[in-house]
Amino acid sequence: MTAIHQLVPNFDYGDAIGNHVRALRTLLRGWGYASNVYAQYMHPELARDARFYTRYRDVSDPGNVLLFHFSIGSELTSFFAGLPDRKVVIYHNITPPEYFVGVHKELVRQCFHGRRELTAYVSRCDLALGDSEYNREALDALGFAPTGVLPVVPDFSHLDVPPDRTLAGGFDDEWTNILFVGRVIPNKRFDDLIRAFHAYKALFNPRARLLLVGAHSGFERYLAQLYNLIGTLRTPDVHLVGHVSNEELTAFYDVADLFLCASEHEGFCVPLVESFYKGVPVVARAATAVPATMDGAGILYETRDPREVAALMHAVLDDPDLYDGVVAGQREALDRLRSRDFAGTLVGLVDRVLAGPRRAMPPVAFDFWQQFEMVDRMKALKRHRPSAFHALPPPPDSRPAASGRSVP
Repeated sequence: MTAIHQLVPNFDYGDAIGNHVRALRTLLRGWGYASNVYAQYMHPELARDARFYTRYRDVSDPGNVLLFHFSIGSELTSFFAGLPDRKVVIYHNITPPEYFVGVHKELVRQCFHGRRELTAYVSRCDLALGDSEYNREALDALGFAPTGVLPVVPDFSHLDVPPDRTLAGGFDDEWTNILFVGRVIPNKRFDDLIRAFHAYKALFNPRARLLLVGAHSGFERYLAQLYNLIGTLRTPDVHLVGHVSNEELTAFYDVADLFLCASEHEGFCVPLVESFYKGVPVVARAATAVPATMDGAGILYETRDPREVAALMHAVLDDPDLYDGVVAGQREALDRLRSRDFAGTLVGLVDRVLAGPRRAMPPVAFDFWQQFEMVDRMKALKRHRPSAFHALPPPPDSRPAASGRSVP
C-alpha cells in the first residue's frame, strides 16, 4: 500500500500544527497507510513520536505521498524539493515578517524567506492545500493549481484530561477571568488585549483579571515591552502565565469567563474553537481567518478603540441571556464543524493525488544531496558552535585584495 508521510519544520507540544499533524497521522494509520512524522525540530516530549527529517531519504519513494506542512522558511524547503515522492503542500500561513522587526531578527528572516520559498512549489507540487479557505485563497493568489482545503481536524482530546489546577486554581473565585491563549508574539496584539482589559477594569469591573496563556521563549524583548505597557497603564491583575501543559490549559479554560482575541493575523486560530468546546464565550477581532473560523458565532468587532471593546466585553458578561445565547451559538458552530466529513475529505484528496498525473520531476544537480548535507552541517555548526564556524577559512573569492606590497 502507498505510504503517506508528513514533513514539518517544528513538531511542538501543545502547538496547533503539531496537534493537526498527529490527528492526520491517526486517520492515515487507521486506514492502513504507513505514516510517520519527520521534523527538523521536536519538543523533547515528542522526540519518540517523530524522526529527524533527513532520515526520510531512507524511505523516500516515487510511489509515496509526502505532506509538507508549510508555515515558515526552513532547510526543509530545499530538502522537500529534491525528493521524488508525490508532493502535497499544506499551507498554514506565514506571519508577515514586519510584525517581528525589532523583536526577533531570526524570525524576520525566516518569515521573509518562507514567503519567497513557498512560490518555488507553484510548479513542483501535485496538490496545494490550505488548512482554511483563507489560506487556500492565498495559494490561489500565488498561482498554485490545483488547490483545496484540508481543514484543521477538530480533535479536543488534549482538553479531555483531568485538569491540573496548580496554576489556575488560585484564580477560581468570584472575580471575572478574561482569557487569551496563544504564543506571545506581536501579530496576536497582546498590547491591544492589555489596553482593552485596562478599559474594562477601569470602566466596568475592578474585580477582573487578565490571564494570558502561551509560550514567550525567544520573545523576551516583546515580553519586556508588554510589561512596560502594563506599568505605564498601571494596570494590576495581568498574568502572563507562559507555556502550560494540556492539563493546565484545561484548568485555565475551566476558570475563564470570557475569551478575548485581538489578533491581527491568523491562518485559523484553534483556541477560538477550543473556547467553543469548553463553553467560554468569545469576543474577537474580525481579522484575516478569524470570521471564517467563528462561522457566525461569538462576537466579532472591528474597532481599535479599547473602550468600545471593553463595552462589548461588559455587554456579554453583564447580561446572562446574552451570555447564554453566545455560548449556544458557539455550540451550534462547533457542531457544524464536527459534522464535516474530515476523514472523507482526506481520503478524497489522497485519491485525487494518486489518480492524477504526476508533476515532472524538476532537474536536480548530480551532487544535490552532497551539497545539501554540507550546507546542513555548516548551518548546524554556525548554530551550535559559532566560534568554530567563524574560525573556518573564508572562501577563496572572499579573501581581502592584496595591497600591492611584497610581504617579506
